Amino acid sequence: MTSRVQVTFHGIEHSDGVEELVRERSKKLEALHGELSGCRVTLEAPHRHHQHGNNFRVRIDLRLPGEELVVGRSRDKGDEHADLYVAVNDAFDGAARQLSDFISRRRSTQRRPHGSSS
Repeated sequence: MTSRVQVTFHGIEHSDGVEELVRERSKKLEALHGELSGCRVTLEAPHRHHQHGNNFRVRIDLRLPGEELVVGRSRDKGDEHADLYVAVNDAFDGAARQLSDFISRRRSTQRRPHGSSS
């Protein structure tokens, strides 16, 4: 899936280092769930506040057979939001949790016998 990772920068300059981090983290997600068919990551700095720096937003769209998971992370408080690397790591941590939850829910519904109402 790593060749199907799309990285888009909006309102910030392209960074090879950030793009490499995104590709590394997407490989780890693929290890969690080998059925990932795509990953689209959008990195943006939507506001330019001179007193507070940039509030980076990271959105991750994961495509799975029959499903799409969307994870979005932005920080409004503290200094963490000013570092794009921290924002990327935070978003991928959230994506990993969401993907693990999805896998657990899918497995539990597959184990449940048909006709069971619980």
